[in-house]
Amino acid sequence: MAASINLKPTESELEILQILWEKGNCTVRDVHEILEKSKESGYTTTLKLMQIMHEKGLVKRDTSSKTHIYTALLNQQKTEQHLVNKMIDNVFNGSAARLVMQALGNHTASKDEIDSIKKYLDELSK
Repeated sequence: MAASINLKPTESELEILQILWEKGNCTVRDVHEILEKSKESGYTTTLKLMQIMHEKGLVKRDTSSKTHIYTALLNQQKTEQHLVNKMIDNVFNGSAARLVMQALGNHTASKDEIDSIKKYLDELSK
């Protein structure tokens, strides 16, 4: 089943998707051990979340062995793009410039990040 970008992953589901995007195929235990490093969460909570994500079509589950393997069905780039566009529309009244100014004003960007932003802006203005 192909996942629709119109699905709205919760914050917890996005945390799990980030792990699956970075690591690829994972068991619930794999995901839980990574989540545990940054927040207190029980194994059964992680298991239930991943089961719900499967029901929603956010992940697929390989049940061919005793240990089920989960894979993200949502494309990372499309999901990020969708969520950023939604934020621009809903929070910044359609202004990408306001989003960028807010992001750069509240978070310190490294020199490499600033150079990448400048390069991207130069390419846009050509």
